Amino acid sequence: MRLTFLGTAAARPSVGRNVSSLVLQREGDLLMFDCGEGTQRQMMRYGTGFALDHIFFSHMHADHFLGVIGLLRTMGLQARETPINLFAPRGSEEILRQAVHLGVERVPFEVVISGLEPDQAVERGQYDVIPFRTNHGGRSLGYTVREHERLGRFDPERARQLGIPEGPLWGKLHHGESVEVDGRTVEAAELVGPTRPGRSVVVTGDTRPSPSTVKIASGTDLLVHEATFAQDEAERAGATGHSTAREAARVALDAGALRLAITHFSPRYADDPRILEREARAVFPAAVAAYDGLVMEVPYREEGGD
Repeated sequence: MRLTFLGTAAARPSVGRNVSSLVLQREGDLLMFDCGEGTQRQMMRYGTGFALDHIFFSHMHADHFLGVIGLLRTMGLQARETPINLFAPRGSEEILRQAVHLGVERVPFEVVISGLEPDQAVERGQYDVIPFRTNHGGRSLGYTVREHERLGRFDPERARQLGIPEGPLWGKLHHGESVEVDGRTVEAAELVGPTRPGRSVVVTGDTRPSPSTVKIASGTDLLVHEATFAQDEAERAGATGHSTAREAARVALDAGALRLAITHFSPRYADDPRILEREARAVFPAAVAAYDGLVMEVPYREEGGD
């Protein structure tokens, strides 16, 4: 998995930061989470490509969804033909539908708009995208991308020692089937280790610190949590449905996350978010303040994760 942050500013863009959007690449899939104004330009700038087929919106505030209008127009001009799926919190689909209708006269592909409830998974074969409730007032969702468990490691050397010829029998054993070799049964457990966990990434969108986030982010490889304010603005964060950097770090700590990326910074920190990063790291050392263009790889744990 690879995440590219396209916009890390709250409310409005600044010289160095665009408003909210990030893309997640997994093998041939490209998913987007939020699409603030100017997102298509950021996609060009940071080379993500336009091969999206799913966009997930956390809520219907302008800095999180208005960029979809220009993005769809550009896709149309690129002669896209495949459908695109837009997902939003249940009950807010009409806002998205009206924006798309007003801003895009016609596009040569189908735009499918769907509302999601918490825990209503969007199944993607080897992984799911699962929405969860956040605390931002009104209808708002965060999303977790969670891979299914993977097969255990197959021991080819042991297979050779047992006289099992390389080929289809190895594949059957790796998938948990027993096989017959020279009149004896070989069980998969003799050659295959325990299943291995898949990766997961949690993206909160705008939110107050929330028990639902702690629960769904339990043990996640990467938590992307908004941190609009520093701790000296904690009262304002609470009043506006946002989080401080320290609060975001506490969520990561309580969840047992491996890493934390904070984002969605108030304009007052746009040029220098180091105070936010310091506050987060004081609670959760594996924290980083995201910036536009930041790329974060999410490896399998046995390939470089902790």
